[in-house]
Amino acid sequence: MIARAAAIWGGLVPLAVANGALRDLLISPRLGPRAGHVISTLILCAAIAVFALVSIPWIAPPDRSAALRVGVLWLALTVAFEFLAGHWLFGTPWEDLLADYNVAAGRVWMLVLVATLLAPAWAYSRRQSK
Repeated sequence: MIARAAAIWGGLVPLAVANGALRDLLISPRLGPRAGHVISTLILCAAIAVFALVSIPWIAPPDRSAALRVGVLWLALTVAFEFLAGHWLFGTPWEDLLADYNVAAGRVWMLVLVATLLAPAWAYSRRQSK
């Protein structure tokens, strides 16, 4: 289950990168960086939820608790990727990476982390209710 969950998370990476490109190329130039950030965040949250819903049968957690552990894994991988790859591979300064966590400045990136954490358990529950 963990290996399948990690493989699915790997599919989220290009999805998130594509979402960032969509924000930078289309949304922010038309609506501004603040609106671009918010809209892009909401799009990514929805995409994560759909991705989880489609992939949870293949991940096959035995119960909701295991599905929540999948979310914890996805969250840990996301934060590690964001900071390690963001800084060391893409050269983003630490200050810029941390700026996305400043809710008081209108940054809503934390919603992506909440969605990443909870989407597998939500998807598991939705699949069980069908």
